[in-house]
Amino acid sequence: MARKLPSVDAVLIGFGWTGALMAHQLTDSGLDVLALERGSWRDTATDFAPTFIQDELRYRYREHLFEQPARETITFRNSPDQTALPMRRLGSFLPGTGVGGSILHWNGQAFRFLPYDFQIKSQTIARYGAQMVPDEMTIQDWGVTYEELEPYYTQFDELCGISGQAGNVRGQKQAGGNPFEGSRSQPYPTPPMQQTYGPTLFGEAASSLGLHPFPCPSGNLSVAYTNPLGVRLAPCTYCGFCEKFGCGNYSKASAQTTILPVLMHKQNFTLRTESEVLRINLDRSGKHATGVTYVDTSGQEFEQPADLVVLCAYITHNVRMLMVSGIGEIYDPATGKGALGKNYCYQMNPSVDIFFDDKLLNPFIGAGALGVIVDDWNGDNFDHTGLGFIHGGYIAGYVTTGRPIETELLPEGTPKWGAKWKQAFVKNYLTSMSISLMGAVMPHKANRLDLDPTYRDVHGRPLMRMTFDFQDNERKLQDFEVGKMVDIAKAMKPREFKKSPRGPHYDITEYQTTHNTGGAIMGATPQESVVNRYLQHWDVPNLFVVGASAFPHNSGYNPTGTVTALTLWAANAIRSQYLKQPGPLVQT
Repeated sequence: MARKLPSVDAVLIGFGWTGALMAHQLTDSGLDVLALERGSWRDTATDFAPTFIQDELRYRYREHLFEQPARETITFRNSPDQTALPMRRLGSFLPGTGVGGSILHWNGQAFRFLPYDFQIKSQTIARYGAQMVPDEMTIQDWGVTYEELEPYYTQFDELCGISGQAGNVRGQKQAGGNPFEGSRSQPYPTPPMQQTYGPTLFGEAASSLGLHPFPCPSGNLSVAYTNPLGVRLAPCTYCGFCEKFGCGNYSKASAQTTILPVLMHKQNFTLRTESEVLRINLDRSGKHATGVTYVDTSGQEFEQPADLVVLCAYITHNVRMLMVSGIGEIYDPATGKGALGKNYCYQMNPSVDIFFDDKLLNPFIGAGALGVIVDDWNGDNFDHTGLGFIHGGYIAGYVTTGRPIETELLPEGTPKWGAKWKQAFVKNYLTSMSISLMGAVMPHKANRLDLDPTYRDVHGRPLMRMTFDFQDNERKLQDFEVGKMVDIAKAMKPREFKKSPRGPHYDITEYQTTHNTGGAIMGATPQESVVNRYLQHWDVPNLFVVGASAFPHNSGYNPTGTVTALTLWAANAIRSQYLKQPGPLVQT
């Protein structure tokens, strides 16, 4: 039997970046806040010291910062006519665990979504007609606009000291930035990173084709910076150990380097690690959350009452927590009823590998967001008439890493092993790079999340079942974008290049991105969404669900900036509206 604990004002489920942001905002409003994190404590000085953080075996291949599938996993299938099977090893995406969550091992690429993204259905139909949105493509407007989120994007930039070159400040285009971005109220807090030879060559080639290259906005800081909370971050050392690693230099924005030094000293904040929430508890009406039940490492169950519950976990965990708690109607693609689990999306990430004879690119001088971008074929920045798909993606010339085990760019026809493989590796290591696409994925009625009817976890709860495959929109998008990537590759005048497309079917075994979205989507009505525009659950008003699970589709950008902007937007709604008058929030 669960031991009942004293009530708190607010309980947070999960303590990654969204949890830290929410905790900081709610404690500033005077609430007594408790965060429950299933993983362990992680701290920059003790967990990511520069003397051992650059360890590929420990962090990349033995997955020290990631979920362990033996304890937490999902089942997967490409289509409903297949039997979903458990994912026994992490592959396509790498959910984090422990304090800081997945943001600890992000690359630092810090984009804002386009204004088009938030009104994608209405703007697509207005420009191209309703026939551009087939019945099986379940896109919808988000219920919030870029203009409404812009102040919260700016708050995120300033909290993290994001390095970059603005392209549109208060409606005025800025040289060297992204001319397609939404209007910004402020420039980036710090200047862009210094580009190495590879991204510089990419930018020159893109310019020669009439494109608009700009430096990637980066959470790897270009200079020392003190954020509005008084927390100081250091400049990046270009070590190349960002994605899949923590940063020991205090140079990569994360909860540990931006918020926790302040939050952990607050008397009205408590963090309990190694505490896994089993379910959200409801009263008899099913319309009010009374708190949560969680279990510690000894197996002891606790009932934690709370006036406010905020779900801040990874997207699949957010969705599964709602499902196992019996909150909301699970989506049925046959009838179209229910919204929980609907609009699960991923991304499409083909690449073109480029090989030189006469140019030393030195990939070991790298950083997670070191690169040059072109946005000319992202969103609706170009005319899609007759192309057979909507949206697009940014094309990037990145040099994120030269890690010796993982970095393996080899020309077509290279053997998989042996002396010729070794010779090719040595020959091409210093003289090769990739052009990559961050391709959008549109929701499809067949792609969804639900509960597996067969497999259960150690606590007896059904595993999350993922049904996902690339659809016609993604395949046509990839064909178009790879053609543009090849054009840039040719303009760089390499010895040779190699196309590496994805598909035609989605493969869960090979790493691509940790950019999953959807399943607890936001929208204007309860019929089409799980949460409202403030991320408040339609059926349970004292429950808020934050994170990429709220995205109705996946854009052609990394989601982190939009995840944090939405978190700050929701926190503001809680502080300015909900706490004054608890209940369903109304649009203001």
